[in-house]
Amino acid sequence: MATKKQEKLSGEEILQETTPQTDGNPELEELSQPEDDSPDPELSQTDTEDSLERVSSEEFRDADSEGEILPQTDMEMADGKPPSEPEEKISSQTDADSPRDDISSENALGEEPSQGDVSQTEPEKVKKPRGRKKTKENTSQSDTEANPEGKNIADGVEEAPKPRKRRVSVRPTTPVLAIDDQLSVETDAEKAKNDLLDLLESQKTGRILTGTIQGVERPEDNPSRSFAVIYHGEFKVIIPAEEAVEPPADYRGRLPEDVLHYMLTKRLGAEVDYIVRGIDPSSGIAAASRLEAMKAKRKQYYLGTDRDGNNLLYSGVCAEARIVSVIRAGIFVDIFGLEIYIPLRELSYQRWMDAAAHFQPGQRILVKVLEVDRSDRNHVKATASVKQSGENPYEKALRRYSVGNRYVGTVSMVDTNGVFVALDGGIDCLCSYPKRGRPPRGSRVTVRILGINHDSNRIWGAITHIAAPR
Repeated sequence: MATKKQEKLSGEEILQETTPQTDGNPELEELSQPEDDSPDPELSQTDTEDSLERVSSEEFRDADSEGEILPQTDMEMADGKPPSEPEEKISSQTDADSPRDDISSENALGEEPSQGDVSQTEPEKVKKPRGRKKTKENTSQSDTEANPEGKNIADGVEEAPKPRKRRVSVRPTTPVLAIDDQLSVETDAEKAKNDLLDLLESQKTGRILTGTIQGVERPEDNPSRSFAVIYHGEFKVIIPAEEAVEPPADYRGRLPEDVLHYMLTKRLGAEVDYIVRGIDPSSGIAAASRLEAMKAKRKQYYLGTDRDGNNLLYSGVCAEARIVSVIRAGIFVDIFGLEIYIPLRELSYQRWMDAAAHFQPGQRILVKVLEVDRSDRNHVKATASVKQSGENPYEKALRRYSVGNRYVGTVSMVDTNGVFVALDGGIDCLCSYPKRGRPPRGSRVTVRILGINHDSNRIWGAITHIAAPR
């Protein structure tokens, strides 16, 4: 009896040496290692030792003849040693683990049943428990069965279902039919792209852009600073007050930031030039400088020359100007990068009391350059006049009136010299104070002409009738 056991053990040792490790088995890779070192499946005890010796010898013979590799047992997977007493172990296979289920599970994994997969008691069931490790590992104390997809489910925990992917429907872009060969109307996407390209070009090449000051802002974290806001399409362009207006020579005892804020507020609605210094496309904000753009224009128009070597701007030439600020006593205009103050007396041949009643920021007017001083190239100075850019209305208007006749007009101004009455044609008639009281400004009066001086373009008269103001 002991001799047969030794022969059986020697045969199993030969089986261990000839059987390689099957680490690449996809079924074993999905299973977790057992917690203890003892093998789960137990081998059944044989009825006769002769049948065990015959079956083992047949297995070795078939394996050597056919070149098949027998699967590794669970004990060999655990510690790599053969079982010491396989005849004393009892099979734990249940009635549900039928050979049909084992064959179907192996066929599902793409493996064919081998001759060595049979039990030691019966030839066709020797190796069946060794391939049932998956069933043993998946079953818990609560008799939880494995899911049909071959994935383990934890005790009392179910896997959340995977969300289904939805198809994203992409609408085809419809082409735009153009009237001419090329499309002249821009879409919103094209406008936004062109606006961004304009800002980038201005930043890289120094291209001068033009915009209208839409607002003046002061940041909450630093209220002493002021910014001019210009919108270039969907982009917000901010210009600091230090880069938007030229600081005055005398602050008159006030804080510089307050003076710059006041000057910037008076330029609301003005059309100005600027050069982009930085841009953030993600936030849609760009920073720019107006003084840099004005400097570039002054260099081009005041210091530049034409083909004949003459300056582009000189005394006596008429030019288009943009009004940037209006006060009671006059206006500030931008003439090709140079801000010039024009007093009230040079705005019209008539007597005006307030320039804001006739002009506003953002307007474009025609002016005549009276004088240009280029002695300091860094600080060019010039003077201009609005009324001298056009024809003197007195030369034609004085021909409409004659001495001794009466005409209707509107009181335009009242000062210490007398009452100025605006007559038709854009001329003012200076009248003395009437005996019945000084008429208010804007009232309709009747004037009798007392004299006309064609050399000095002066006319004077007397108020004979005063109507209610309009």
